[in-house]
Amino acid sequence: MTTPLLECLEIETAPNPTHTVIWMHGLGADGHDFAGIATELGIPSSKAVRFIFPHAPVQPITINGGMAMRAWYDIRVPTLIHAEDDQGIYASEQSVAALIQHENSRGIPTQNIVLAGFSQGSAMTLHIGLRYPETLAGMIALSGYIPLAGQAVQGWSESNLATPIFLAHGTFDPVVTFDRGTTARDLLLAHHYTVNWHAYPMPHSVCPEEISDIADFLQSII
Repeated sequence: MTTPLLECLEIETAPNPTHTVIWMHGLGADGHDFAGIATELGIPSSKAVRFIFPHAPVQPITINGGMAMRAWYDIRVPTLIHAEDDQGIYASEQSVAALIQHENSRGIPTQNIVLAGFSQGSAMTLHIGLRYPETLAGMIALSGYIPLAGQAVQGWSESNLATPIFLAHGTFDPVVTFDRGTTARDLLLAHHYTVNWHAYPMPHSVCPEEISDIADFLQSII
């Protein structure tokens, strides 16, 4: 059975893209949340990149009193890593994998695709990217964590062992606490993944220095 494609916002930096960045938003946001970054990153006109900003499905979120909002999966407790919504995580994994395969059908090979995300979208970036059976160009995981960490390593694919991972976190993050980021970093390094780690004196947000570092990272892999 074919997984339906998510509704997405698309921005191309130049005609005939050769690379794609699939950027996943955080809880309660939508694809428009990071759309501005497509121009802020300063991709040179000589490099045609398609940015895809998918909208997560609308669903009730337990921690927010059952309020319906866009989310990649349910959040049931403040700790994030307990009582996890494994069914929702795996469903979103399939949805994003369908986007990757759709890009393949449009002429973009997997090795030219970057997965990126903020907060819950960052968690999905790591969950999908580390498990994906084909080599990606890179991963950008901002202010997130590794979901289903207890079973994560068993599902990881060696296809992305050498794939560069931009991992960043705010030291004053009250939502996804800083230790979630360092725990993800340490677990990835322990399994010999290629981690480009950054910490910034900020809360649960993105700062100009981080955007500049992301731009440098993308330039190095695209």
